[in-house]
Amino acid sequence: MLAGYSLGMLTLTQRLGLRLPIVLAPMAGGISTPELVAAVSTAGGLGSLGAAYLTPAQITEAGAAVRRLTQGAFALNLFAPHPTVATTGSEVERAAAELAPFHASLGLQPPELTAQANPDFGLQLEAVLEVCPAVLSFTFGRLEAQHLEALRSRGILTVGTATGLEEARQLEADGVEAIVVQGGAAGGHRGGWSEDELADTLSLTRAAAQSIRIPVIAAGGLMTAADVRAVLDAGASLAQCGTAFLRATEAGTSAPYWAALAAAKTGDTVLTRAFSGRTARGLRNAVTEGVQQPLPYPFQNALTRSMRAAGAKAGRADVLSLWAGEGVAHGLAGTAAEILESLWN
Repeated sequence: MLAGYSLGMLTLTQRLGLRLPIVLAPMAGGISTPELVAAVSTAGGLGSLGAAYLTPAQITEAGAAVRRLTQGAFALNLFAPHPTVATTGSEVERAAAELAPFHASLGLQPPELTAQANPDFGLQLEAVLEVCPAVLSFTFGRLEAQHLEALRSRGILTVGTATGLEEARQLEADGVEAIVVQGGAAGGHRGGWSEDELADTLSLTRAAAQSIRIPVIAAGGLMTAADVRAVLDAGASLAQCGTAFLRATEAGTSAPYWAALAAAKTGDTVLTRAFSGRTARGLRNAVTEGVQQPLPYPFQNALTRSMRAAGAKAGRADVLSLWAGEGVAHGLAGTAAEILESLWN
C-alpha cells in the first residue's frame, strides 16, 4: 500500500477533515501565531505553526494554545537536522563590518557573534509527539527512518519539502506521506537541501504530480483563487499559501513589515542570504542591497538578530527580513477567514 494512503484511499482533505484544500504556510519567527493557525483551521483550511525556532517547552505551549482555540486539524513545522558550516574569524569580521552601519543607525553596539547552537531536533520532535498535531511538516532536509516511524506511530501525517524533482523523489523513497513542492516564486526561505531548481510553481507541481505517487502540496506565489485552482488542476492535492496571510489580523507581522507589504509592487522581491545565511525571498531593502558577505546559517541569523529586533521596535523596515513571495502585490488585508475564502471563492 502506498505511504500516502496508509489510512485507506483518502484524499488529504478527507484525511485531515478540511473544508478547503488550502494550507497556511508555516512561517517561523512569530508570524504564524496560534491565533492565526487556529483561525485558518477553524475556517476550514489547515493551519500550520512554524515551530523551528521554538524550544521544546514553547512548542508544547504553542500547540496547547492552538488546541484551545480550534477543534480543526493543524500542523507543526520544524527544520530537519542539517550540518553547520564552519566559519573563520576573518569571515565573521567581514560580516560584522557590513552590519556595523545598521547597528550604529539604531544606536546598538557593533555586531558580535556569540556562541549559537542549532536547536536540539530530537527534543523538539519529542515535544511534537507530545502535542500530536495532525501533521508534522519539515524543511531543509530529510528525516531519519526512526523519526518518521515515531511520527506515524502517533498517527501524525509526515510532509517533507522539495524545491525540485530529485528532492521530491528522495523524500518519497524515505517514506514521507506527502510533499510540499516549493516553486521559485515562494516567499521566505528556500526549503530544499540540494540543487534548487527555482522552477515555476505550476510547472513544478505538474511534473511532481506525474513523477511521484504520493500527494503533492503546491507552494510558491499562490495569492488568488485562480492561482489555487491552477495548481489543483495541475495535480496538487492542496495549495499552500504564506504571503497571502501576512496581513491577516491574527498574524504576528510587525507594523513596519505590514506597511512595507501594503506598499509592495510587482518586482520588489529578491533572493538574499543577508539576514539568515540561507537563501530566502523577501522585499528588497537596505540590508539586502548592502550585505554581500553573509555568514552561513545559523551564524548570520544570530548576527542579525539584535538588529532585526531593534528595527521592529523602531519601525525600521529597512533593516528587517521582509519575507514575501513574488505575488506580494496581490496581497489582501483582513481576517484569516476572509483571506482564506478569497483564495477559494
